Amino acid sequence: MSIKSQIAACAALLGLACASTAVLADDHAYTDGPVVNVAFIRTEYGKFDDYLKFLDGTWKATQEAAKKAGLVLSYRVISVEPRTENDPDIYLVVNYKNWAAFDGMTAKMDAIMKQIEGSLDSADQHAVERGKIRRVLGEYTGQELILK
Repeated sequence: MSIKSQIAACAALLGLACASTAVLADDHAYTDGPVVNVAFIRTEYGKFDDYLKFLDGTWKATQEAAKKAGLVLSYRVISVEPRTENDPDIYLVVNYKNWAAFDGMTAKMDAIMKQIEGSLDSADQHAVERGKIRRVLGEYTGQELILK
C-alpha cells in the first residue's frame, strides 16, 4: 500500500469517526448546561439577620472575586419557609460553567480567601464563629440539562 493510499485511508477513517460522534451527540434530547451547587442552611433562632450580614459581606465579596476570576458564573441567596425546625431557611446557590470548573478549585479559592480574609487561619476562625449562628444541613451539586 502506498503512502498516499495510507493517508487517504486514515483520512477516511478519521472522517467516519467524527461523523459517528456527531450522530451520537444528536441522540439526546438535551445538552449539558451549567453545574449548580446548592447549600442548605438553617440559621439559629434570632440569628437570621446576623447571618445575612455575613452573606452580604464576606460571602458576597468571595463570590464576586470568584466571578471576576472566572471560577463561578453566578450566585444567589434564596430565603425559604422551613416546614420543621430541621429544614433550611436559606439556600446558597452557586453556578459553575461545567464540571471541569472544579479542577484545582481548592487552590484557587484559597487564594481568594487569603485576599478577602487575610489568611486561611482567619477564614477558619470566622467559619467557627459562623457555626454559632447557622447550621449547614447539607448540599448537592448537579448539572442543568438544557432541552433542545
